[in-house]
Amino acid sequence: MEPMTPEQFGAQIQLLIEKQNLTREQSYLLFRELMLDQQSPLQQGALLAALTAKGETVEEIAGAWQAIDEFDTLHPDQLPDNLFENSGTGMDGFKTFNVSSAAAIVGAANGVNMARHGARAITSRCGTVDIMEAVGIDVDCPVTQVADSICKAGIGLFNGMSPAVHPGGLGRILSQIRFGSTLNIAASLANPARPRQALRGVYSQQMVTTTATVMAKIGYQHGMVVYGSDATTGLGMDELSICGPSTICRFQGEQQEQFSMVPEDIGLVCRRGDEIAACNTREDEIRRFMQVISGTGRFNACEAFVSLNAGALLWTAGKAPDLKQGITMAQETLSSGAALNKLQQWVTCQNSHAEAGLERFERVKKGACNA
Repeated sequence: MEPMTPEQFGAQIQLLIEKQNLTREQSYLLFRELMLDQQSPLQQGALLAALTAKGETVEEIAGAWQAIDEFDTLHPDQLPDNLFENSGTGMDGFKTFNVSSAAAIVGAANGVNMARHGARAITSRCGTVDIMEAVGIDVDCPVTQVADSICKAGIGLFNGMSPAVHPGGLGRILSQIRFGSTLNIAASLANPARPRQALRGVYSQQMVTTTATVMAKIGYQHGMVVYGSDATTGLGMDELSICGPSTICRFQGEQQEQFSMVPEDIGLVCRRGDEIAACNTREDEIRRFMQVISGTGRFNACEAFVSLNAGALLWTAGKAPDLKQGITMAQETLSSGAALNKLQQWVTCQNSHAEAGLERFERVKKGACNA
């Protein structure tokens, strides 16, 4: 297929400027141009800005995902059944403790096959990939090794900005834009393992039901899409909130259930936002992460934040009969040391040099215990 001329590409952008919606095929072809870097950076940025300003439709997001999946994603073989993922789009207003990573470890410790797909920090100090790298995970390994870790440890992380996972345009573009766009949503869906169950956070309340509809359209069987906020500042997060209201959409195929809740609705104390906010330094963030995973009780608000999101994961994955039971299971997983043990197993399995990874893990664990 021949690349579009700049004029053809620009004509499609003009349609978006005029608030006209694109078909899935049109979106797919435009994002193919981005993934293969066949247009100028200015034209590529204009597409993302125009599409975001208009407001993305389900078909446009699905087309973007299809282009990323086909042209810029390496897919491993030999994966277990019933894969689950939990990830967020990023670009949210309230930067928090890295709760999705901790929740994924709790999920894996309870028998959920976690196929994670994350990135390095772009607008925050410490992203999923940064945290996992710091505690000993090999985040630059090929997709085959991630798949092997999922098979052996029940959890693995695909680095969404690594050429070993997405060899073309995804990392290049995401590392340069600083606003939430269609690409953030579509990229978070472009998991190389193609899981069919998920708990996904989004950066905008308006994107909750749209994202659930997109997920069903591209092959997800069931899941939960969430958007939380801080009651004091009103800032949003791509997680369930322990410090304010959350908007939720559960879906099973095309059937959706939409509702909102606050922590008190499920027997939790509403915490202050500053108790779960990101630390000032990466070192402090990594130390706090290890203390929470270890179940030390030093950061009660962060542990409650993890238990809430891990509880939702366990409920969605069918490991808990309801959200309250899921939260209880998550709390027990942290306090018993099972989460820490699962992290250590993960470090061993997703590593080109397991001894070096375990040495780093022990060093971070010791530093957290002595802090």
